[in-house]
Amino acid sequence: MVGLEERAALTAAEQLADSVADIVGAATRSVILHGSLSSGGFRPGRSDIDMLAVIDDGLRDPQAAALERLVRQADTGGAVGIDVHVVTSKVAGTPTRAPSLELHVGRYDGSSVEVEVERRVAASPDLPAELSMARADGRALWGAEPREVLAPVPADWIVDRGRHWLLTWRSLTDDAENAAFMVFTACRIWRFALERVHYSKAQAARWALDRDPSLTAVRQAIQQYERASANMIDEQGIVDLLDTVLHETTRVP
Repeated sequence: MVGLEERAALTAAEQLADSVADIVGAATRSVILHGSLSSGGFRPGRSDIDMLAVIDDGLRDPQAAALERLVRQADTGGAVGIDVHVVTSKVAGTPTRAPSLELHVGRYDGSSVEVEVERRVAASPDLPAELSMARADGRALWGAEPREVLAPVPADWIVDRGRHWLLTWRSLTDDAENAAFMVFTACRIWRFALERVHYSKAQAARWALDRDPSLTAVRQAIQQYERASANMIDEQGIVDLLDTVLHETTRVP
């Protein structure tokens, strides 16, 4: 059963999708909601609205500017932010390891970043994971269903890119603001590498903790996420988790 707060976020997402389609016009193929608001596990004030728009042609500059304004001003319905990616139907239908990206607008209320904008990115190696998640758990709020416009992404590409981030984060474990994000994403990378299925941050974290109860950073991240706790996540615990996932994923065939 959908609660009132989740219903408010869904309504905001539906309005956002309609506005995206209005701005792009006839070139809109699909506007897909994915992430926790689509697959379950949405938490008001903790989760984002994740959206992928698939369009037939490249965005014109006025359209890109209008989409950026839309994300900046949109009602979040209780979500903590909005993450919108725009890709062409060619990219969606024939993904590569580093496909081109028309537009990304990320709004992260309450963070030090606040709003992030990327426009006409020639090679976006993190995009295949976004396409894969949208295909796996997304649902169309406007236009064609995800599997009609999104081709499968090889799982090895996602695991390889995940390991890149694990190695990068190995030198960033003192970043307290992003500690929980690193922990949850490491857990998701780990479980995806072994099972080839996308899971929510909470599901992946509980799985990781069941697999290795000594991972204190995972326990702390779960407490921070579920109880809106301000407790710190132990830096050495993050190091231990990253090293564990790097070791575990090297054994994946």
